[in-house]
Formats: sequence, C-alpha cells, structure tokens
Amino acid sequence: MKHFLTLKDYSKEEILEIIDLAIQIKKETKEKVFKNYLPKQTLGMIFEKSSTRTRVSFETGIYQLGGTGLFLSSNDIQLGRGEPIKDTSRVISSMTDMIMIRNDSQDELEEFASYSKVPIINGLTDKYHPVQLMADYMTILEHGLRDNTIAAYVGDGNNMTHSWLMLASKLGFDLRVATPKGYEVDKTILDEALEFAKISGAKITITNDPKEAVKNATVVTTDTWVSMGQEDEKEKRLKDFEGFIVDKNLMNLADNKAIFLHCLPAYRNYEVSEEIFEQNSETIFSEAENRLHAQKGIMVYLDRNRNND
Repeated sequence: MKHFLTLKDYSKEEILEIIDLAIQIKKETKEKVFKNYLPKQTLGMIFEKSSTRTRVSFETGIYQLGGTGLFLSSNDIQLGRGEPIKDTSRVISSMTDMIMIRNDSQDELEEFASYSKVPIINGLTDKYHPVQLMADYMTILEHGLRDNTIAAYVGDGNNMTHSWLMLASKLGFDLRVATPKGYEVDKTILDEALEFAKISGAKITITNDPKEAVKNATVVTTDTWVSMGQEDEKEKRLKDFEGFIVDKNLMNLADNKAIFLHCLPAYRNYEVSEEIFEQNSETIFSEAENRLHAQKGIMVYLDRNRNND
C-alpha cells in the first residue's frame, strides 16, 4: 500500500509527478473545472492537534475531487480513550478510502499505516510535515526557480526543517539550515538526507549563523519558534533565538529576487519582521492556498497508485 508519510519514501520523479499533477488540478480549479477524480470517496481526517490550513485544505480538496471529508478529533473516536492504534486503524480504514492524520508521533503514524487497508497521509507529526513542503516547492516552481533553488531555512530544527532536508536531498537543490545552538536538526534525519544528497547532488549546509545561510539564497523560509506544546518554553526560546529573525537586514543578504516563504501561522517580529512578512504576503498566501492544490495532487496520486506497490 502506497502511503504519504515522509518524502524520504519518494523518488525525485515521484515528487515531481505529484507536483505536476497538483499544478494541473490547480489550473482546472481556477477555470472552474472540477473533475471527479475521486468520486464518492471518503477521506477520514484524524486530528490530535488543531489546525486551520490542514483541515480546510483537505476537507475542501476532497470535496472538489468528488468525495467527502470526515473530521475526527481525538475526542470523537476511541483512539483518544485508549483503544490500540492497530484496532482504530483496521476499523477506520475498512470504512473509508483514504485517511489523513495530524498527530504528535511519527512512530504512531507509521504504526497506524502498517495496519491500514487504505493510503495514509501525514498531515503533520513531530518529525515531518511533508504536505507543507509539497505546497512550498509548488510555490517555488510558480516563481520560476526550478533550476535556481538555493534555499535558506532560518529557525528551529523541527519537523519543517526535517522536511526541507528531505525535499532538497531528493530533488538535488542547495539547502542551508541555520539554527541556534541546541536547536539543531535530528542527527539521524540529517544523516539520511546527506546519503540521499550523494545521489541527487544536493548541497546541504548546517550552520548556527543565519547570515551564512541566507547569503545569495533565492528562497528564504522560517517557522514559528514556539510550536504547539512548547508554550511553557516561550521565554527561553525567544532569548535563545535572538538574532534569528528574518528582517530587512537579513533579507538584504539574499539574492535580489529572492522569495520569502512561511508555512503559517506567523508571529510578526519574532521569527519574521512585520515589514518582510507584508512585502512577501502575496507569495506567502499563495503558498498557503497551494496546500489545497498540492494535497489534491497527493490524494489523486495515491488513489492511482494504491495497488502498484
């Protein structure tokens, strides 16, 4: 069964195939052409963590593809009351055609997938956020940067950073990651990315200096410094991340045509200045909209390939 749990499971050709499909479906959507790619199919959507973009994009996306979305919070199902993951997986996957899960644990997501009869999509875990990176790269392509992607990630070594490592190492573009000391990326994930980079030709740079990362970059991106569940660390994190704000001084080091991306929600004057956010707001909200189209591409791809593995 083909799942979408992390980009490390996908080849360069497969990733680009999904994005090309997403671009095609987006074009059709803009022309008000809604093809029934997934007629009468049901997408189960399990949320252990709250969301704006993930829920709206998946629920709208499955509807536009001809199917129905079923929202399931952890309070609504027995999983939240202690039912074994394997039992919940076998039950829900027997009644739906595809399942998206947004939860705290990559390990639990993978356990759920191992018992599922239908494709599972990672809507976000502690380790990866692959659906966001598909939207990000789709946005990069729309800005004509297919052959000139030099990406700089400035901030926490979190699930977004790990997903950037996987995307860059699979597709073969340059990625510079700048994190404060003590907030570096997971070493195991970095080692995997470096192995993939040997094949793709990607150049991966890890540093604690945001200026080094951003110099001449064509794409600059960041994420919140205080993710859900880290609120009690807020004051310490704000102090530790001092100097890592993406502001005018930092962006001036990038290529003069560089774009700025943010997966949202954005906290102005923490990880990004109000000025830089607003100057790049059109790109950022196009990136947010592309969550809808990229995820439609993922769902259609999984449906077409559900019996090929």
